Amino acid sequence: MEEQAFGPIRFIPGSNGGRYPNCHSVFIEGADVLIDPGADRNALKALRQEKRINQVWLTHWHEDHIMNLDLFEDVPLYTSEAAAGPLGDMEAFMDAYGAGEEIRDLWKPLMEKAFHFRPRQPAGYLKAGKGVEIGPLRVDIIDTPGHAVGHLSFYFPENDVLLSGDYDLSGFGPWYGDVGSDIEQTLASIKRLEEIEAEICLTPHETGVFVRPAKELWEKYAAVIDKREEKILELLSTPQTLETLVDSWVIYGKPREPLAFYQFGERGHITKHLDRLIAEGRVASDGKTFERV
Repeated sequence: MEEQAFGPIRFIPGSNGGRYPNCHSVFIEGADVLIDPGADRNALKALRQEKRINQVWLTHWHEDHIMNLDLFEDVPLYTSEAAAGPLGDMEAFMDAYGAGEEIRDLWKPLMEKAFHFRPRQPAGYLKAGKGVEIGPLRVDIIDTPGHAVGHLSFYFPENDVLLSGDYDLSGFGPWYGDVGSDIEQTLASIKRLEEIEAEICLTPHETGVFVRPAKELWEKYAAVIDKREEKILELLSTPQTLETLVDSWVIYGKPREPLAFYQFGERGHITKHLDRLIAEGRVASDGKTFERV
């Protein structure tokens, strides 16, 4: 995968095709703003030597999007106010995911070594609005919660380019597994992005660059949520505990390593679906097991 430019908007690929735990980055020429510094570390070091980086922006606070933030410790950081808390402290980061002690013990060394986590405080906050000035460009800052609390997307109307954040149009589908994630907000954010109908949609993972993504592609991406729910309901034709549902690997398809990390993600998603199904009256629980009504 190679760098691409859409006017002053420069797409910088992540390692391994931008597959998690890597992600793609975007650099805005003229404004010299880097968005989501999770791309190839050497490429970002080279960018740092080539350009004077004025600001770093984040779509949200997840680890893959801040992986190389340590390279820019002297550069002012901007994100939404709601996304700022997890960046300031490792324990706050773990709390924002809803991580228990077992996953914290596994995750903390990874955060420090693989993701280069360093506590940061934003220099200011990005607020939703149209026509925000960014050097020679205007950008519409869009609230797109659901994937994570405080998640933002960016639309550059002069170039008709949308940076969708972690609504990435991947075959895996939407991710909504941390404690502040929300299925209904995820669906609403996907719809909001679909309605922009941008010529170019940039995403942080895998394909990365979509030219005129069709409505059907957004719909297929959102439909993954319903497919997951259908599988859960099939399993709930007989009583199931949360852990037996987790062991069915509805979300990830199969066990992956490190096992505790992926079990945590699976559990987070399954819990969101169970809460939703119970609220809709489609599933009942006796406090220990869950069953389709």
